[in-house]
Amino acid sequence: PVILRVTGSLITMKVKALSRSSASTSRSSIHDLRKTHKNLNPESHPQARAREYTRAVTAAKLDRMFAKPLLGELKGGHIDAISSLAVCRNNLCPVVSGAIDGTLRIWDLQTRTMVVNLEAHSRCVSGVTFGNGIDGVFYSCGEDGAIKAWSVFPRNQYISASSHGGDDSDDSGSSSSSGDDGGFAKKPSAKRPYKSMIRGSGQEEDVSPHGPMNIYRLPTTRNNSHASAFHSIDHHWSDSKFVTASSDAAVHLWDPSRTNPISSFSNLWGSDDTVTTVRWNPAERDLIAHCSNDRGIGLHDIRTASALQKTIMSMKSNSLE
Repeated sequence: PVILRVTGSLITMKVKALSRSSASTSRSSIHDLRKTHKNLNPESHPQARAREYTRAVTAAKLDRMFAKPLLGELKGGHIDAISSLAVCRNNLCPVVSGAIDGTLRIWDLQTRTMVVNLEAHSRCVSGVTFGNGIDGVFYSCGEDGAIKAWSVFPRNQYISASSHGGDDSDDSGSSSSSGDDGGFAKKPSAKRPYKSMIRGSGQEEDVSPHGPMNIYRLPTTRNNSHASAFHSIDHHWSDSKFVTASSDAAVHLWDPSRTNPISSFSNLWGSDDTVTTVRWNPAERDLIAHCSNDRGIGLHDIRTASALQKTIMSMKSNSLE
């Protein structure tokens, strides 16, 4: 404050200056941070609103990242990395996963437990898909050149559409399939994985009640030790058909009642690259799409058994949904 005092013809002025301790502005050691004072004048911060908006967006993103979207964990996971996964289209409980070590595991989402562990293939399981029926049939393909049909429910223990535990299941099967587990088969008592049935081997004690019910191979590789590896498989949305993609640069259409492909698309626009992914169109159900290693995406029509169009992408596609 400034105080003026008039005494005669002399004017004296007394000034009081603000003083603060040096400890409030200086550091006690060289390792401390320098103390700064914020200027609250809005004219000195023209980008204040932009910075606050950026901070709000970042905070919202962090909240979503740490929002814990994981709903549950399937206990008793695979020993090796998981290479394929399939969910049943008619039932929400069964889930099948395949691993690089060639094993298949059937899961029950209601109890989040493993039902059975199957030694399905001798090499990596490259694809798993469910059928469109209520019997729980699913198909797996592997790099060993084999396609195998399995069943989620054990033999003669699945629920029919007309009754719960009718003629197709005995008393024990009907009680286990119509109980509190939502119609899903219970976990068997075997502690070791089942081995796949080899025809003519006579190993009845190692045969799993889940299958395989049938084994499919390409005619050119049945007697060949270097079988063409399958990389993808998908089932039709309404008909009893499934399609596969193999390393022989071909897309094969299969009927479960036949051992040979009913149709093959081998001339993929002059490309000999491996087909990695194949999918049915859920809307136009006669169209098949595939991805190949040459960065191409092709379309096929099973009504005319011809290839329609191919598009070359700038980068390789690894999935189709």
